[in-house]
Amino acid sequence: MKAILPGVWTFTGLPVGRVYLLEDADGLTLVDAGLTLAAERILRQLAAAGRRPDEVRRILVTHGHFDHVGGLPRLKAQTGAQVIASDAERPILEGQQPLQYPPVETLPLRARLMRAGSRGDSFLKGITVDRTVEDGEMLPEVLGGLQALIMPGHTPGHTVYWHPERRLLFCGDAIMHFTGLSGPFRAVSTDMDDVHESIARIAALQPAAVCFGHGNPLLADTAARITAFARSCKAIQ
Repeated sequence: MKAILPGVWTFTGLPVGRVYLLEDADGLTLVDAGLTLAAERILRQLAAAGRRPDEVRRILVTHGHFDHVGGLPRLKAQTGAQVIASDAERPILEGQQPLQYPPVETLPLRARLMRAGSRGDSFLKGITVDRTVEDGEMLPEVLGGLQALIMPGHTPGHTVYWHPERRLLFCGDAIMHFTGLSGPFRAVSTDMDDVHESIARIAALQPAAVCFGHGNPLLADTAARITAFARSCKAIQ
């Protein structure tokens, strides 16, 4: 694991996406669960840090895509953690509805090629969601006060987790950070108008630190860089 900020770590060497670890007096919280292969690496890194699986009390889910929740069944089984997600993501996580993707026929050619060979009716292995959160709901037990904000677009119930006091944001796939900032991939995002509205809402938060589902955390000049990105993609004027 690698420390990012006081009480916040990211797991290392995971395939594709990021998973974060938050430390509180009553135990640990994970943000997302990664691909299926990530679960064992997460458990090994917890053990190497001297932490037991049952110290993980909560798993906060940003959205129900394989690269964020593939490891959820294994982690839930090993930790007994409470799974927390938005109400709109719940049926996807519980395997009652297929993963949410835009219809292929609505996509431009490049996005269609990205989706080539993928099924439009894929289901997750169902896992019980223990608690659903609404937009603006506070989780006082996490970092002394983490707020769930529903920011749709990538998926209908996509959720970011915001710490107002520390101006710290766990943004899932609302924005990604590879060689630069970008929005989520069009091929797997259900509503691009909502994507831009969510980017504008994130810019309005003026975050001091952003932890992305994909890419390195942004810890310096963060608010200015997020605002500039939001302008560049015309999410804001």
